[in-house]
Amino acid sequence: PGGKFVMATWCQRDDREVPFDKKDKRDLRFLYEEWTHPYFISIEAYAELIDATKLMGSVKTADWCEPTIASWRHSIWVGVYDPRGFIFKPTKYLKCARDAYCLERMHRAFKRGLMEYGMFAATKAKKDE
Repeated sequence: PGGKFVMATWCQRDDREVPFDKKDKRDLRFLYEEWTHPYFISIEAYAELIDATKLMGSVKTADWCEPTIASWRHSIWVGVYDPRGFIFKPTKYLKCARDAYCLERMHRAFKRGLMEYGMFAATKAKKDE
């Protein structure tokens, strides 16, 4: 009782009001397959799952896309500014190029609102709550 629960995870936008179009579905499929991710769910769906456990008080959520979006392109530029891993490991050339492309695709998915960076916080409920 009283313990803190905090979680951050990649989420997709909630598609219950505005269903995904063909481009959304294609982009999500690319992200799942390229990085072998499990399926993303929305911030709202995560909050509903947390609430359904009845173990937590009210869950607070936020989308941290805005403060974190620069990190996607920054990750690509780190490899450009310090290419030692790329230069000294020629067997990794294709992987580096694919990762850079995928990072850019993820950046664009966040920028257009397809992806969200979900933040969740709750306090474990007391037994009598």
